[in-house]
Parts: sequence; C-alpha cells; structure tokens
Amino acid sequence: MTPDVVIIGAGIIGAACARSLVRAGLRVTVLDRNAAASGTSASGEGNLLVSDKGPGEELRLAQYASSLWPDTVAELRRELGADFPSLEYERKGGLVVATTPAGRDPLLAFAESQRGAGVDARVLTVKQALRLEPDLNPAITAAIHYPEDAQVQPVAATEALLASARLGGADVRVGVTVTGGIRAADGALVGVRTSAGDFSAGAVLNAAGPWSGEVSRSLDASLPVRPRRGVVLVTTRMPHRIFHKVYDADYVGAVGSGEAELQTSSVVESTAAGTVLIGSSREQVGFDNRLRVSVLEELAVKALRLFPFLAGASVMRSYGGFRPYMPDHLPVIGPDHRVPGLWHATGHEGAGIGLSLATAELIAAQLTGGVPAVDPASFLLTRPSLAALVPEVA
Repeated sequence: MTPDVVIIGAGIIGAACARSLVRAGLRVTVLDRNAAASGTSASGEGNLLVSDKGPGEELRLAQYASSLWPDTVAELRRELGADFPSLEYERKGGLVVATTPAGRDPLLAFAESQRGAGVDARVLTVKQALRLEPDLNPAITAAIHYPEDAQVQPVAATEALLASARLGGADVRVGVTVTGGIRAADGALVGVRTSAGDFSAGAVLNAAGPWSGEVSRSLDASLPVRPRRGVVLVTTRMPHRIFHKVYDADYVGAVGSGEAELQTSSVVESTAAGTVLIGSSREQVGFDNRLRVSVLEELAVKALRLFPFLAGASVMRSYGGFRPYMPDHLPVIGPDHRVPGLWHATGHEGAGIGLSLATAELIAAQLTGGVPAVDPASFLLTRPSLAALVPEVA
C-alpha cells in the first residue's frame, strides 16, 4: 500500500515526525541510508533547553516542546514496556554563569528579556549558586538558574520514538539511499528513487539533518542547510559532583553566531552513568570529521574555569558530529512552496533533540489540515530572512 508520507532520515526529527504522523492516522515509511539514530542524534548531549534562546520564534517552539516531553516520556514507557531502555529523561535544570566582570551585565539583561517571554530564569547570588553546585568555581560574577532545562539520552529517545511509530504501523527501512525524486506530470513530488527501488508517496518529508541540503538537491529543490561540526569530551565515571547543565554565558553567543571559524565555550554536565560531558565547539568545515587535538585542548581548558576539580579527571574519549545549520538560525518546518508534495523538518542545529517533539506536531498539523499549536509562519521557507537564499525551481 502506498504510504501517505515518506520520511527521509531516521534521526530524532524523522522519528518524532513518524510517530506524530502515525498517531494522526497517516501511513508512513521512514528511509535512512545508515542505521537509525546514527548521525547527529548520536553525537549530541541530549539537551532540552530554553535557557540558551532569547525571546522570539525559536523560544516559543522550545517552550512548547518543553511542555510535551514529560507526557511523551510517560506514554513511551507505557507503550514500550519496562524492558525498553530508559530514556534517562531528567528535568535537572540549567545553571548559566558569567566568569568575568564584563560578562555579568549582559547575562543579567539576557535573563531579564527571557523572563518577559515567560521563561523561569532566576537570578542567584554566588552563595546560592554554590549551594546548587558546590564544586563550581566561586570566582563567577553572576549566575542564572533555569529550572525548566532538561536532558534525555538522545539515541534511546530516537529509538523509542521509532519503536512507537512502528507499533502504529510505520515501516522503517535502513541502508536505503535516496537518489532522486519521482515527479507527476504537473511537477508535484510523488515519491523518491532509492538504492532499494522506487517509493511512491503522497508527500515526501526531508528530515535528513545536516545532510538535508544534499537530499534537497537530489530532489531538485536546493535548501541552504550546511553542516556545523561540534566536539564533546567524555570523562571516565566518577561520583556525581555536577548536578545541572552548567555553562558559561559565552555559549549563548556561540549558538547564535554565524561565524564559520572555530568557537568554543564552557558547557559541563554529568550523565546518569556517572561520566561528565564537556563541550562545546562549533565550526563550519564541511563534513570533515578529522580529530583536531587543539579543539579538545580548548574545551578542557575552558571547562576548568567552571569546575577546577576536573583538572584531576581522566578523559576516556571524545566524539564529534554535524549539526544542521541554517543561515538565519531558525529551522525549516513545513511545505516547500516550490515543489508540491515536498516538506522539510530540518535546520535545528544543536537544538534538534529538544525541538523534535514540537517540530513533529507542527508537521502533523500542517499535513493533516489541523491547527498548529505554534504559528508555523516563522519556520516556513517563504520567510523573509531566506528570500535571497532559496532559489526558485525551474
């Protein structure tokens, strides 16, 4: 039976969309050229954040997503049973600090603007911050506590969403590479050509993360998504001494920057397994995944500004991955106005884990003619900020 939607990409965005579309009554096939959850979703920290977003469209989407995670985790637990691995969902909260006198006032002003948009952003004294994180460097100059920030194990979350979609009838095919589109006489996209044959569909959803630009070109509808590389250090296990996601306020600037050159900032948090994750870096180097020791050195040095005790910790590994970067720093969620039948859910950069559930709900509502919970206009390809970057299709 011909599916209503073929989804390209079995990362967390594609997985969440598959589940939402199946729950909306649509027939879904998911295709990925590699294993599920093996790309960007496997190389992140599982952050579900509102703390790093200023007032605007992305923050509203993040707040909506934040409201969806607790119930979704509970639903997945009921659907999949106790034998399915834990998603390690934890609303641990975030702590954002300034480490220099010059960073204090901008951090406080940023938090004030977020409070005006409904974010729970609590200004702390240094003494209060040290109560939350006793091993934090006492030389910090300001601290904001964000109780709404959370974390999830991203691979487990992706696999759970896919498993739920399968229970609803979704067909998930891995090791299948999309090579082109199938067009109707009127130019509408009615399926894809792949290494495993043709797949017809009522609609095609491009959810290929940093590879979405490549996929869109194969479908003759160019999209300005570029890979942005990030690297994380992982320590050996230790007793828990870090209780929140803790980061330097420089992280907010790095997230919103469009610079291609290397940028690093201090981001430190513990996992349920007892390891400590140390980030973060951002650079545009195409799909070059070669290890650069200088980047790791920079991450390690900056982490010590937050937690000096980490000087005695052992690093057991590092990993890197590519985030789907959009030039205007907003994801693309919705139909492609140039090609009937083509849809996109991509460009979330480092926020894809957190925004996945909200993205899926927006896609499902638009595809089925429902009313989205968040106005999708700011995430469409027709938005003014992309006017010069989205070429028309001949």
